[in-house]
This record gives sequence, structure tokens and C-alpha cells, in this order.
Amino acid sequence: MATPTKTKRDFPLDRIRNMGIIAHIDAGKTTTTERILFYTGRTYKIGDIDEGTTTTDWMEQEKERGITIVSAAITTFWTPKSGPFADQEMRINLIDTPGHVDFTVEVERSLRVLDGGVIVLDSASGVQSQTETVWRQADKYGVPLIAFSNKMDVVGADFLGTIQSARDRLGANAIAYNLPIGAENTFRGVVDLLTQKALVWLGDETGAKFVEEEIPADMVEAVKLHRDKLIEEICGTDEVLMERFFNGEEIEVDELKKALRKAIISKKIVPVMAGSSLRNKGVQPMLDAVIEYLPSPLDIPALTGKDPRTEEPKSFENTKDAPLGALAFKIQVDPHVGRLTYIRVYSGTLKSGSYIYNSTKGIKERVGRVLLMHANEREEIDEAYAGEIIAVVGLKDTVTGDTLCDESNLIQLESINFAEPVISLAIEPKTKSDQEKLAVALQRLAEEDPTFRVKSNPETGQTIISGMGELHLEIIVDRMKREFKVDANVGQPQVAYRETITQIANGEGKYIKQSGGRGNYGHCLIRIEPLPRGLGREFKSEIVGGAIPREYIPAIEKGVIEKEDTGVLAGYPLTDLKVTVYDGSYHEVDSNEMAFKIAGSFAISDAAPKAGVVLLEPIMKVEVSSPDEFMGDLIGDLSSKRAQIQGTEKRGNATIINALVPLAELGGYITTIRSMSQGRATAYIEPSHYEEVPSNITQKVIAASGFTGRVES
Repeated sequence: MATPTKTKRDFPLDRIRNMGIIAHIDAGKTTTTERILFYTGRTYKIGDIDEGTTTTDWMEQEKERGITIVSAAITTFWTPKSGPFADQEMRINLIDTPGHVDFTVEVERSLRVLDGGVIVLDSASGVQSQTETVWRQADKYGVPLIAFSNKMDVVGADFLGTIQSARDRLGANAIAYNLPIGAENTFRGVVDLLTQKALVWLGDETGAKFVEEEIPADMVEAVKLHRDKLIEEICGTDEVLMERFFNGEEIEVDELKKALRKAIISKKIVPVMAGSSLRNKGVQPMLDAVIEYLPSPLDIPALTGKDPRTEEPKSFENTKDAPLGALAFKIQVDPHVGRLTYIRVYSGTLKSGSYIYNSTKGIKERVGRVLLMHANEREEIDEAYAGEIIAVVGLKDTVTGDTLCDESNLIQLESINFAEPVISLAIEPKTKSDQEKLAVALQRLAEEDPTFRVKSNPETGQTIISGMGELHLEIIVDRMKREFKVDANVGQPQVAYRETITQIANGEGKYIKQSGGRGNYGHCLIRIEPLPRGLGREFKSEIVGGAIPREYIPAIEKGVIEKEDTGVLAGYPLTDLKVTVYDGSYHEVDSNEMAFKIAGSFAISDAAPKAGVVLLEPIMKVEVSSPDEFMGDLIGDLSSKRAQIQGTEKRGNATIINALVPLAELGGYITTIRSMSQGRATAYIEPSHYEEVPSNITQKVIAASGFTGRVES
């Protein structure tokens, strides 16, 4: 594997941009990323998705399927020709993220460590479902965004319609930053509204050459109208400028740009820029906007967390001289160097060969090598500074979401929360020699991907793997075969049901065993009560007066959790309930942790049947896009799948059906709609929420589960 040329080090923080490309599947993220890498000189040939030659989609599965599966980090440089950083080389740490919802973990963890981003919109389709999802994720982490309205060259491209769609569906204060010159096959450039310059590209080849021209005569009025709107919007975010605006004063472009930068960083404005990445038009102005408007590491607030010993709030400055504060956001197993831990360094300096402290786990780790990543190529460096995104070799126990710092100056950052898997399947090795390799492969893959889970079914002895969708598990099995050389037999995908309770109930757990000599004694009384859907589990102790010694409470909790994990109705985990231990008794000699753990498990088994246990199933948000002629058949098919049709809407030339459908009904759905629509309909599916299963279907699920520890509610 080639090693990239040496990257310039120790860039001033104000000349670094940590940014990501996010969007709905097929909006053009990877194509846009390839253009950025070409224009910034990182690559010498534009990669093509159809040919499998893209830089960031380097996995075999990505090349074959033409989709992004893992986020790829790459470092590149751009020298803007104008603005506050004119003729200064800027460093861009860029992350290209997947669009497919099955790999949403990659978007979530990337946004957690990025300072800003470009959200790519499809000019013909506007805001799509996954656009809404990634927008919410960016919002959650306070990531400022610039919007790039891509595919201005395709039939049905509507720039102003896309902006309206962003305003309506995202609630974003989206506003045109430039206007396209032409649309569809006549799209040839853009007009910058603030500078009032028309940029026209000379052909489609590489788009590296564009010229400044006069604003086309038929656009003069539109440019004035939208420029006035943009200026009014910018002034509305700054009291001083607003007063001058209402007094009719002329405001300099530089002043407007400074105010716009503040407004973008504080998420008050989302500027929308037009372009066509595939036709090599509009990418350079977008790059200039990334430099001019998105935050540098200096613009983000000081690193804040807590001292893990005292739980008191703590913060470090975002400088290389401050104490070390970093977050591990991704694990990757590299066939050449082994386990790579991707890290965002927020403060301080991280040196190769040094010892650092994992404050989440309370352990010391040794940094072997520090690497700058360029997709799947890597460059070794001696140290990494505040504001950098790097990979480290040598960390054995650090996982996604762990905080790394100096042992002498501890800080713990907020971790990263991930969605629960919704689909499972059984997997078993084909041969005896595959048995051991299977366990190693699954452990490695689970380390990489927090939304991929592995567990053994004690009833059947099977290994069950769970993930975010059929494609997710299909890729996992494919990777096991290619990367770890493991052949496995795979069962049919199974829905990840959950169990919950509907009323308050009490239960008693008593474990007394005398076997000669010292015995076992554990006894507890618990109360279980339902929580609102989606809140998960809680455990609380109300023990007073020493009815149960404090040291046995964690053992009771452990027993409770183990029983919750195995369920009581059909073998699925119990969720959305609160368990309170309020009384019990102990024996001075015979009580021990094991006895109280078993007592906790018995108490749940006793309480649950009285609490109205019900089965929950994952409900998926389904968006079907189809020509009108197939709408009747598609809606009829959805209705037969217990779907709740939410409505239909026109988007470009297609009609969209929005529905909520139980995952159990969606096996092979993509194939079904293709055959019903002569291959012209497409579906987007993402997890929405859990809902109670109808009683007639509950009985079938229970019967199919063959669960022997069942209690009747």
C-alpha cells in the first residue's frame, strides 16, 4: 500500500477545518468528496463510483455495490483565492459518511467529532428521509452546516424548490447564497449573490477552469431580489447591522461575510449553494465557503466534561499547550497494522510511544504509533495536536466513545449513544476449523461497530448476530468471509422483538440453599413499573435501615438485568420498565453476592407475570418513491402488511408514499416493489419506534420462539 507524501504539520488552528459530507443515499456525497480531493490536489484523477475507483469508497463491498459503508477520513489542503484566508494554504480534515440508514452509526460518530459539515441535497428530489435523519444528528451535536444543492444538471432540478423543501421539512433557515445559471442540461455556472460575480465553467471535463462573467441579463432582477433577501437575513442576526440596514445604509461585503460566518456557526442561517459534482461545476465556490464560513477548532467552545473522581464540571482550552483531552470515535481492524483507534484531539498534544489514560474505563494505555489517515492509506507522524483527527495503533481496550487524557489531569467527555439493533439472525460455522475463527471475527467486527451485537442463545446454543437492517448483516457476513476467511451458515433474518410491562406489580425473590457448612441466603422485594416507550430500563434502591447491606444491592441489580435480558414471555429483552428494590432480608453468615443475584432474578420472574407483559415490535418508517401508474398496487400491498399510510406527496416527477410498517412484514420488500413497478419504484426504510404487537400475532411469535421460561401475563 502506498504511503502518501509528508503532510505539513503544526498548522495554526484557525487554518484547520474538520468537516464532513452528509446526505441521503444517492444525493452525491462520495462524488462531491472525489471532486474536493481532485481540486485540492489530493488525487490526480477523479474517482468514479461506477468504475469502483473512488478514494473514500475503498472497501471491496463499497466498490461492488456503489455505496459508502464506512466513513473515511482524509486530510487535504485548499488555498482560497479570496476572502480572509486568500492565498493561504488551509488544512481540511474531511470525513465522507454513508447515506444508507443501516450504517447510520458512521454518521453519528463522525458528527460527534466534527466542527462543521456540508449537507448535500438532491436538486431534483429536495429533502429526503435520510436528509432529515442526518440533519437531526447534526443538530444534536450542534454542527453548523452549509447546504450544497447537487445534481443541478438532472431533469427536474429545482434550486429554489430545494431551498423551500429545506425550510419546510427541516425547519432550517435555508437561504440562497448563490443562484444557478440555467438548470438541467443548460446548467453552466452560478452567480455569487454577495459579490455579484457570475462564475461559468468551461465544459464538463474536470471543471477546474471557470471564468468570471457579467451577470446574464435575464437574471439581473432575480439576483437583486435574492441578494436583498440574503442581506436582510444576515442583518437580522446582528443588531448593529440591522439598525444600519433599516436606516438604508450600504453595508460592505466584508462586513456581511463576517456576520454571515457568525450566523452559520451559531446555526441561525444555512446558506444553500448550487452545483453539479458529476459535471464538475460549483464545487470550488463551495470549498471557498467551507473555509470562509465553517468553524475552525478555535471557534468551537472549550472542551467541557467532568472530573471522573468528583463528577464536577471541567474544561480544557482548545490549544496544543493545554492538558490532553481526546475522544475515541471509531475502531477499525486494518489488515496491515492491526487495530486502529480513530481519535479527535480536542486539547493538548498526543505523542507516539507515550502512555495515556482512558478515563472512561480507568485504565492506562500505551500509544504505539500515531497515523494521519488518507482513506485507507496512512502516514506516520510523531505527535498530534489539538484540532486534529488521527488514528492510533496500540490501544488494546479503548472503544468508541471513550475519553483519553493525562493521568495527572483527568477529564471525561460525554460518550456517544447509538441506536439499538432491530434485526437478528442465527449464524454457525460451516466446519470445525471455522468455529474458533468465527468467534474472533465476530468479536473484532463488534468492536468496530457499536450497532452490531453478538450473543449466544443459551436455549439453542446458537450464535445470534443483530444489526440495523438486512443490508447491515449481509455486509457483516460478507466481511467475515473476505477479511477473516470464515465460512458460515446463516439463518433467516429475525425481528428483534422486545418485551415490556403495562402495569405496576410487586415481586419477591428468595434464594436459600444449605449444602453442609456455609449456605446461601438472599432475599429481596421489588416493585416494577412501566416507563414511557423508548426510555429503556432503570434500577433504584429504596432500602433503608440496613434491611439489605449496601454491598449486595449491585448483585441484585446484576440478577435483575440478566433476567431482563432473557425476557419472560418469548425470550426477548424486557425494556421500558423501572425496578425498585424496597425491602428484603439477609443472613449474617450465609448471605453472599451470588445468592442476592439469584434472588434479584427470581424477583423479576415473580413480578413480571402480574405486570401484564406484552410484546413490542420495531416499526419502520417507509418512504416509497414511484411513478403514479403503480401507486394503487403499491398502496394496496402496503395495506396488506399492517401499514399505517401517513399520506402521499409529489416530489419532482415521482409520488412519495409515506407509511409506518412493522419490520416483521418487510422481508424482501425491495424485491417486491421492483417487480410490481417494472423496476421503477424505490424504497427507503429506517427504524422509527417500537409498538405493541397485536394479540393474535403475539401468540404466533411466542409459539415460534419455543421459549421455555415463559410466564403467562
